[in-house]
Amino acid sequence: MSYRAEYIWMDGTQPTAKLRSKTKILADGAELPIWGFDGSSTNQAEGHASDCVLKPVFSCTDPIRGGDDVLVLCEVLNTDMTPHASNSRVALREVAEKFYAQEPIFGIEQEYTFFKNSRPLGFPESGFPPPQGHYYCGVGADEIFGREIVDQHLDNCLKAGLGVSGINAEVMPGQWEFQVGPLSPLEVADQLWVARWLLYRTAEDFGVSATLDPKPAKGDWNGAGAHTNFSTKAMRESYDAIIEACEALGRDDKPLRHIKNYGIGVESRLTGAHETAPWSEFSYGVSNRGASVRIPWQVEVDRKGYIEDRRPNANVDPYVVTRLIIDTCCTALEKADLV
Repeated sequence: MSYRAEYIWMDGTQPTAKLRSKTKILADGAELPIWGFDGSSTNQAEGHASDCVLKPVFSCTDPIRGGDDVLVLCEVLNTDMTPHASNSRVALREVAEKFYAQEPIFGIEQEYTFFKNSRPLGFPESGFPPPQGHYYCGVGADEIFGREIVDQHLDNCLKAGLGVSGINAEVMPGQWEFQVGPLSPLEVADQLWVARWLLYRTAEDFGVSATLDPKPAKGDWNGAGAHTNFSTKAMRESYDAIIEACEALGRDDKPLRHIKNYGIGVESRLTGAHETAPWSEFSYGVSNRGASVRIPWQVEVDRKGYIEDRRPNANVDPYVVTRLIIDTCCTALEKADLV
């Protein structure tokens, strides 16, 4: 007997990496080995030295093929077993280990948009649908487009054992969201990448594509983000730690440093309209979806909890956003003796 292992990795496409995958047939009971691929075809190597290495780092049940088959998320290495330049996971691992004692956890809200041919799902062949306002968490064939794909994607994520905590229709037609977490930094990032792969693969069966474009429809339509919820042990126990984390994100060069790494096209989404703060200004506030960072109202009431960084784009690298938030907030909490 044998089983199929779908090896998944992030390529070297710039400015936003694409997901790639291929299938390895393994003998029943065999361990997941390292594997190779042609990096010259994925923007990760030159043709004269094209070999790159796939190192398994996370695996789960393959909900599409079923049986004993698995999905295998991989880091990309050079042939000397050093991290490839496109490998952003290794930097997160170092920072997560450094601040492990602070117990950082994340929940990421992944927004995305379905497209049929060249238009968002639900948009007429010419012109535009009625203005947004009633699509969010809506019901009915005149308001909701793609629910059968969304439900199948959710089923696939749950069968795979991923930590998906919810789904909902978003503000624009054909736009949806799923949430991953709360989980530790590496867990949330690994599982978000696999959930993204499952999104693309599930939509493929319906003849529909899914995009993480932060502004999929120009004009008076909401963009797509990846709102990132974050807390440490201290933040889950102290409102002082909540405020210090917010202050740290707005201190010195941190706002610009984060924005530059929160996904390409962030300026087109963070305009100050459509539930966003301007990309060039940092702010935080209680229950304020027009702020860079939101403190949920219940957190203020309870005087403890978590914060939501609303700036990351839908196309953000979860390894990068989690690393930046941990580094900024946990360093500040440590210096302020709030750990």
